[in-house]
Amino acid sequence: MTDRPTEQRHPAAEGLQTLAPADVLTRLLEAQVAAAGAVRPAIPALAVAAQAAADALGAGHRLIYAGAGSSGLMALSDCLELAGTFGIKPDRTPMLLAGGAGTLLHMTGAVEDDPSLAQADLARVRPGRGDVVLCLSASGGTPYTLAVATAARAAGAQVIGLANVPGSALLAAADHPVLLDTGPEVVAGSTRLGAATAQKVAVNLISVLVGLNLGHVHEGYMVNVVADNAKLADRAARIVAALAGVPQDVAAAALEQSCGAVKPAILIAAGAMPEDAVRLIAARAGHLGPALDDLRRSENR
Repeated sequence: MTDRPTEQRHPAAEGLQTLAPADVLTRLLEAQVAAAGAVRPAIPALAVAAQAAADALGAGHRLIYAGAGSSGLMALSDCLELAGTFGIKPDRTPMLLAGGAGTLLHMTGAVEDDPSLAQADLARVRPGRGDVVLCLSASGGTPYTLAVATAARAAGAQVIGLANVPGSALLAAADHPVLLDTGPEVVAGSTRLGAATAQKVAVNLISVLVGLNLGHVHEGYMVNVVADNAKLADRAARIVAALAGVPQDVAAAALEQSCGAVKPAILIAAGAMPEDAVRLIAARAGHLGPALDDLRRSENR
């Protein structure tokens, strides 16, 4: 284990306990910035991984997240956001977290070493052909996560493996390996620091590209947002107003006609009848831009 880069001593750790608080924080921040920069070489691999995930979701299959400890928390944080941000139903993005919900209140290390927990979670979710499983492990050797990856791949699912250690077992087990080579931590072995920062950046990139590929992001707006609170209802109206070029009260009225669905509301606000708006969106596989182009062409005939 001491051979793992994440367990080695970071140069910035020297004399850390003797520094003024502001200097300690400066060193920690610089290490975090450097860790985020480790994502850049992985961009080509992340693009491939995102395409695989989008293809699975677009075909009606699932994007399953898996992880343990800090890596599991990074996976969970991304997984939970997909429904609200992109309107992807939660049953399409199940989460396999070592220790289950209980670990969110009291994290224990033993659960990540127990492959039998992975087998129980796999039996519940049953990944298979067409699904994609996104596995995160800083060391790339976490027994729970490796068991998920190995069994999921054997069942016919594709595996995306994100790890922070070159040559690690998870990268070897994955169909789509993504190395985030963050190196040693300022607090040796504390992968909730640089490794987790890089993982969070990486899953952010993957999920946004998935949203784009599925047509849920248009001109930087989340056009498949689920407006289930006042803040998001207001956001939905502002999105419709901006993309349809109408006042916000017109946008709100269009949202009422579309039962809160943003993409059809944009087309309605732009002049489509409600039933035509739904048809135009469906004909373009959920992509708003081509649907708007079709509407404008039909109006100019």
